[in-house]
Amino acid sequence: DMLASMKPGDKAALLMVHFGTTHDDTRALTIDAINTKAREAFPDLEMREAFTSRIIIRRLKTRGIEKLTPLDAMLRLRSEGYTHVIVQSTNIIDGVEMESLRRDMVSVQPFFKEIRIGTPLLYSTEDAEKVVDILGNRLDATAQGKKTSNKKSTEHFVLVGHGTYTPSTAIYSQMDYMLKAGGLTNFHVGTIEGYPTFDTMLAQLKAGKAKRVTLIPFMFVAGDHAKNDIAGEWKEMLEKEGFTVSAQLEGLGQIPEIQEIFIDHIRFGLKHRMLDIMTKKAAYAAGKDTE
Repeated sequence: DMLASMKPGDKAALLMVHFGTTHDDTRALTIDAINTKAREAFPDLEMREAFTSRIIIRRLKTRGIEKLTPLDAMLRLRSEGYTHVIVQSTNIIDGVEMESLRRDMVSVQPFFKEIRIGTPLLYSTEDAEKVVDILGNRLDATAQGKKTSNKKSTEHFVLVGHGTYTPSTAIYSQMDYMLKAGGLTNFHVGTIEGYPTFDTMLAQLKAGKAKRVTLIPFMFVAGDHAKNDIAGEWKEMLEKEGFTVSAQLEGLGQIPEIQEIFIDHIRFGLKHRMLDIMTKKAAYAAGKDTE
């Protein structure tokens, strides 16, 4: 328990880390919303925010909006006397953004008594199962409402993720598999820069004899990618294939149940310290069992 380990004079903070967006509309519905929820859930922690995208930080600065990088936010906390910090990112997968964040935290570790880093949305199998249930319940209800008297809905939902060039892109295939394993055969996952690809997803739509397709960002915010790639390019390409296409520009961060998973990750992180693999291996070598 991080807070229970604190001594008199110690100060604890929560740093919420977001990739960020220049779109004020989706930022209010996603980033600002989860920041507010986190502040309410952990009133004993000083709540701060950081963005990881340097491009977004620069663009916002020209509009008079200051957003700190995680490194700068940590150094500011240190200058204000904070000794214990839990860092929670709103990343979807454990990819390059999480790797970068962990490296930043290692670099400032000597300045703090303890830094803990929460896990992204899809970290454990249980996380993925929860997200499948949440999206299935929300979106399948939409499809049910579009069924005609005795006809099955031909509505298909495509969750479009960012994707990555690292092996962590496999989580998107896992999500696709889990949705279908749960009976949601009209749900498909595609990524802009990873796998499954647009063509993979298109083949599934054709195999499922889809007629109507709803594109949904599988991203925390519905920003540039959602508006340009999903509602623009992907929508146009699918329409050329003969589908009736709509885009539901709602970021995952707008969904209260998704926000709650991140809050649970903070709650867990406060009570459990993540052991790195070398610590675990040392325990194994010494003949100790470790969780």
